[in-house]
Amino acid sequence: MSQVLPVPRQVPWHWPPLIQASAAWHAAAIGAAILVPGALPWAVGAIVLNHAVITAAGLTPRSSLLGPNVTRLPAPAAARREIAITIDDGPDPEVTPQVLDLLDAHGQRATFFCIAERVLAHPELARQIVGRGHSIQNHTARHRHDFSLLGPRGFAREIERAQKVLHEVTGQRPTCFRAPAGLRNPFLAPVLHRLGLSLVSWTRRGFDTRERDAATVLGRLANELAAGDILLLHDGHAARTLQGRPVILEVLPALLARVRAEGLRAVTLPEGLSA
Repeated sequence: MSQVLPVPRQVPWHWPPLIQASAAWHAAAIGAAILVPGALPWAVGAIVLNHAVITAAGLTPRSSLLGPNVTRLPAPAAARREIAITIDDGPDPEVTPQVLDLLDAHGQRATFFCIAERVLAHPELARQIVGRGHSIQNHTARHRHDFSLLGPRGFAREIERAQKVLHEVTGQRPTCFRAPAGLRNPFLAPVLHRLGLSLVSWTRRGFDTRERDAATVLGRLANELAAGDILLLHDGHAARTLQGRPVILEVLPALLARVRAEGLRAVTLPEGLSA
């Protein structure tokens, strides 16, 4: 019998303004098509346009049109000169231990958005992440490529399964969620709300799953680096340099040196979002 994890009590869910407006738009278009002679083509066009807007919002990882979306740390964290380094798609038995050593050497903390199936494959590595002062958060059970096409039940299965696995392995219940590639649809936000999870995207990303040049990745992350930024890197699915080394391992030393030089401090998301 599967374990049902308790979730925090929350205020009732309210659909975001875009979705409420979309429902009214659909109703008006259907009404016009029925009641106004010759209005059917215009009504169909209006509905198609509305769906295009919703799709565009789902394909924009940093958009808040489909529901709450954390793109940077709150003002109190920024005032403390904090940033968040987030690392996706692990844990990876080759890359993650080296990432942990680099973070320790620079005295900084990170948040690992882990895939639950990889945590099951490497539970001791997941426990090591937490034991060394970092945070593990929910990046779905399997990192499905069609995740953004799922409905409410599909979202719930993927996310609840990951919650259960991560809680059982690490002893800590995730409070943050990141969708694969940041892509989603309107049905995700109410599922996250019910599970007590905050959707977190990023301020800046290095595109280090496809960019093989470490200097380019570093530039995307470090140029005009500011307090409150949320950075995105990958220990899983990491691109390799021409020398065959995971890009994140080439980028992190210089990035962490820049963090210190700018008087910033990298903290875990739960720490940064707690204020």
